[in-house]
Amino acid sequence: MTKAPLRTSETEAAAIEAAAADIAASATFRRQIFFWLAGAALLALFLYVFSAILLPFVAGMVLAYFLDPVADRLQRLGLSRFMATVVILITFLIVLVLAFVILIPVLATQMADFAGKLPEYLTRLQSLITSFDPKWLEQKFGVNANSLRDGLNSLLTSGFGFVTTVFTSLWSSGMALVSVVSLFVVTPVVAFYMLLDWDRMVAVIDGWVPRDNVQTVRAIARDINTATAGFVRGQGTLCLVLGAMYATGLT
Repeated sequence: MTKAPLRTSETEAAAIEAAAADIAASATFRRQIFFWLAGAALLALFLYVFSAILLPFVAGMVLAYFLDPVADRLQRLGLSRFMATVVILITFLIVLVLAFVILIPVLATQMADFAGKLPEYLTRLQSLITSFDPKWLEQKFGVNANSLRDGLNSLLTSGFGFVTTVFTSLWSSGMALVSVVSLFVVTPVVAFYMLLDWDRMVAVIDGWVPRDNVQTVRAIARDINTATAGFVRGQGTLCLVLGAMYATGLT
């Protein structure tokens, strides 16, 4: 005789528990939304306030990210993390300095030659354009030959002087020099310490992830890492191929 009331009370208790679980889940979801929105707002504010000085630190982080697999491999060969970091950064700095020593004179010579021949190039371009029939240019490209000729004349008279003035003002202000010095001084320091503590930082961040979602987050991070590595390898290979083609074809 008492079974029906018991079943009713059990059903009501289950319904109350389900409603409480839904309320708790909704509250958790709202807290998560608030947390991520607040985090995004703080990140945007941080980037806005410190945008002028972030480049060396971001470059150091990127450098440490790409050099971490090399450090792990050196550790497997028997080096400590500290020695692996020192070896990697010293090697990187030597390669960077050698690249600058080799490339800067070549680039300076080529830029000087280009600047000296720029008026000649523009004059030849103007002669080439004026050799075409104006009606043909207008029909094929919708360009008025007289307007194009006037634009080239204006570029010949004032364009090169304007570019020279801009570069002179930039360098005289000292901001470009300060940025370059900070980039090449601060970046290796940041990269050294981040590369030294990279595994510990990853472990700490992994500890912040909720345990219920840790496998999903790890899988997403692995996919991002794989995609980034593939992109960098592809772009690096493309740059090497194009560099070899241009070096072979233009020398």
